[in-house]
Amino acid sequence: MKSFLEFKNVKYFYQTKENEIKALDDVSFSINEKEFTSIVGPSGCGKTTILSLIAGLLFASEGEIILNGKPITKNDGRIGYMFQRDHLFEWRTIWQNITIGLEIQKKDKDPEKLAFAEQLLKKYDLYNFKNKKPRQLSGGMRQRVALIRTLVLEPELLLLDEPFSALDFQTRLKVCDDVYDIIKSEQKTALLVTHDISEALSMSDKIIILTKRPATVKEVIKISFHGQTPLAKREDKEFGKYFEMIWRNLV
Repeated sequence: MKSFLEFKNVKYFYQTKENEIKALDDVSFSINEKEFTSIVGPSGCGKTTILSLIAGLLFASEGEIILNGKPITKNDGRIGYMFQRDHLFEWRTIWQNITIGLEIQKKDKDPEKLAFAEQLLKKYDLYNFKNKKPRQLSGGMRQRVALIRTLVLEPELLLLDEPFSALDFQTRLKVCDDVYDIIKSEQKTALLVTHDISEALSMSDKIIILTKRPATVKEVIKISFHGQTPLAKREDKEFGKYFEMIWRNLV
């Protein structure tokens, strides 16, 4: 299968007042189209740096990053980024929040784009809340709105930077199911960064394990469960074996 996203021998250095710090050291991996991949690794190893490089917010010191056959560019429009917090604007309605990207791109008068935004709201049970303000929604609903806001721009690749970390455990389980269902339904390629091994296991087709800084790829593990949802996968008899395998690679 042809790789959709390719990291080729990527190195990244950043400068402090005292010296130059190597954050990534010869990182190489690939992700296939429509695949859900997670990156795990020790705290501070450079997981979010990798997302920033893919999003075109940072630039590799050495190496290449290729998306669908073309190099990543600054603020690449092919990339959708879902952050740790939903970053919804409290003074705007849900509809105004999900169409803010279209406003920025001067596409908020495009009938096809607006129809697509409306379709997503209806498909994922948020249409009746389109005129509500974010504070009137639950944490899980806010995360769905944040994801739909990203999907409205029709990105080729979704980046998720610990998007469930601000939620309580019970809500987190439900939102994982919701987000996974939306991403799979929309047939998107996704890359999740998380410190939660169970979360990575329950959502991923593949997990990339990084070493401590300067990070390099320690192992790539293909995941296969019988369950169809993240919650169901957590109940698979193989879940514990995968968990231990990944945990041992992190300690």
